[in-house]
Amino acid sequence: MVRLERLRADHADALLAFERENRAYFARTIPDRGDAYFEPDGFADRHQALLTEQGLGTCHFHVLIDDEGRLIGRVNLVDVEDGSAELGYRIGENAAGKGVATAAVGAVCGLAATAYALTELTAVTTLDNLASRAVLERNSFSPTGELMIDGRPGIAYRRAL
Repeated sequence: MVRLERLRADHADALLAFERENRAYFARTIPDRGDAYFEPDGFADRHQALLTEQGLGTCHFHVLIDDEGRLIGRVNLVDVEDGSAELGYRIGENAAGKGVATAAVGAVCGLAATAYALTELTAVTTLDNLASRAVLERNSFSPTGELMIDGRPGIAYRRAL
């Protein structure tokens, strides 16, 4: 069983460990965040900035915790404005392919509509990230058009809530 938790200050160490452990795995399908992101001081500052954004209601950040208390993923809603937000998620390599992403995205979509009073979500992924596209489509996101993501062909999605 996987728990979805709203991001807190005490998640910082586990989140940095998760990001470091999965850096190469994520870089295969999404742009790398750069070396500075993975440095403890810079990460701590960034984590605090995320908590500040969340406190203002402009973003909603979540982590996924497995049965053994390990952080295995994150699902975020960013750029909240006028009832809309952009969905983003990262599931660690050890949890991939087990339905975790599909379930977590579904749970956050439910929160978006109820707890956060959003009416629409958007998302983007690269065209070659078939797993991410499947997660979005299983959660009732519809393609809205193609675009470029850091120089790579991508696709945009939308879901009404």
